[in-house]
Amino acid sequence: MRGRYANLARIRSLDPERDYLDIYQTMLRYEFPWDMKLGLNLAFNRSFSIPAIAAVHTATGELTERTQKRIDDTGLLMYEMVLNGFEQPRGRDALRRVNQIHRPYDISNEDFLYVLGCLVVTPTRWLQEYGWRQPCCHELQATYLFYRELGRRMGVTDILGSYAEFETWFDAYDAAHLQPNDDAAVIERATRMLMLTRIPQMLAPLGNSLVSAMYDAPLRRAMRVDAPAWPVRAGLHVALKMRSRLQRWVGAPRTTALFADGIRAKSYPNGYEVSQLGPQHGHVHE
Repeated sequence: MRGRYANLARIRSLDPERDYLDIYQTMLRYEFPWDMKLGLNLAFNRSFSIPAIAAVHTATGELTERTQKRIDDTGLLMYEMVLNGFEQPRGRDALRRVNQIHRPYDISNEDFLYVLGCLVVTPTRWLQEYGWRQPCCHELQATYLFYRELGRRMGVTDILGSYAEFETWFDAYDAAHLQPNDDAAVIERATRMLMLTRIPQMLAPLGNSLVSAMYDAPLRRAMRVDAPAWPVRAGLHVALKMRSRLQRWVGAPRTTALFADGIRAKSYPNGYEVSQLGPQHGHVHE
């Protein structure tokens, strides 16, 4: 078991204030790759569902008409920043591209804060519920610090002072603003097909119910998604809990980093340049 916890021991030897990028990279690339990727998908899904943000996305058509590319672009830009940080060329280019894409839109500071909150809180809560181990305090701090730095470099102000403060603020904002809205429903229907591709083939007949079961009740209400039957919700919960226990007691530490051979996406079978990610005309300005 000692080897299973080798990464955790190394993380605990680091200083989150100085080494937050190293810690966050280890979480994504070695400790929780499947869970972190799914958690980030759920985080973006939630951020797209606030009425003000959903309205921007349906107006651009990026999520509803070019769904695969839009989802791929979002993931690639995020992973470029995580893998390279904000000082290396590719990380800097990804951050610059993110700022270019958002610049033309009248997005409030609070809505930007909410998106950061989704990225901080949603994957963490997934790990706390279904990860093969609980994320430690260094990992919570590193997650918060990574997104605090991303927010600062995007010009977001009034970022909360700690993970705990951000979580409290996020819950209050989520309760007040995650309301049923048609734009969120349209986006969910467009993006659902991509979530369905993650369902194992043998479970395909239950695919729609399983995707719905991954959403919590407030998110389902906002996206006008019916609650799946309780046996599906309970079965998914039990299966994920069993998976976490098997990983803990039988699993071996990952030795090959996620994205070791580069970041792949369906929209770019021959690779991509950071500058080509996102809309290429119309609203994007230098």
